Amino acid sequence: MLEVINLTKVYGDGTVALRNVSFTVDDGDFLVIIGLSGSGKSTLLRCINRLVEPTEGKIIWDGVDVTTAEPDELRRIRRQIGMIFQQFNLVKRSNVLTNVLAGRLGYVSPWSSLLYRFPSKDRAMALEALKRVGIAEQAYKRADELSGGQQQRVGIARALMQQPRIILADEPVASLDPVLAHSILGDLERLNQEDNITVLCSLHYLDLVQRYASRVIGLRDGQIVYRGTAQDIRQMSDAEFKDIYGEEAERVSVGRRTAEVE
Repeated sequence: MLEVINLTKVYGDGTVALRNVSFTVDDGDFLVIIGLSGSGKSTLLRCINRLVEPTEGKIIWDGVDVTTAEPDELRRIRRQIGMIFQQFNLVKRSNVLTNVLAGRLGYVSPWSSLLYRFPSKDRAMALEALKRVGIAEQAYKRADELSGGQQQRVGIARALMQQPRIILADEPVASLDPVLAHSILGDLERLNQEDNITVLCSLHYLDLVQRYASRVIGLRDGQIVYRGTAQDIRQMSDAEFKDIYGEEAERVSVGRRTAEVE
């Protein structure tokens, strides 16, 4: 279980990104975080694995306080927390296989990681990860030769290399068209269901939330203003919608999507 307790993040310029955020995530959940840009979604995800250092509060994972973990312990914790980024975060000039192998850096010696030397079993694991996301044939292409959807699949395969128990996905489909968005979230759903990997995913579009989430939290100005299930999202009232997205927001259908508009 993951427990977030009174989490607050204040940046150096005084910006309060999170204010006393508290929630729990059971093992195997697919939790979606919704809210406008700037609501604190990315900061929240990055605080969980301490890519961003919290200002106050605690993050407890299986009884271990992540917020006080020393470097060696934090390294062990991060091995089990995969991260998927909106802009893919690939080394574009390197081939796909090398990018996927980066997910094993936490498991090899510091010297081997500097030289990007991996045992043959890790290379076999990387090829299997690429096969699971449907792009094994792209293994030796440069990352920048791939489409956006393919690059995000490389990001998922890289996260799989950590053998994660949790995947944090920060707006993983924001730059993709609707068909690719469903495909990428389908990959995450499959890992969630087949491998029992807990997924925390930030999204904008409510139709995607309804389709993939088991639970939902809504952030506004760094505070939780909504909690519910996918079924609750389907029945969301206009008042609840405006609590999350503001009084001037309207629901607008775009193809099969329902988007928020400021």
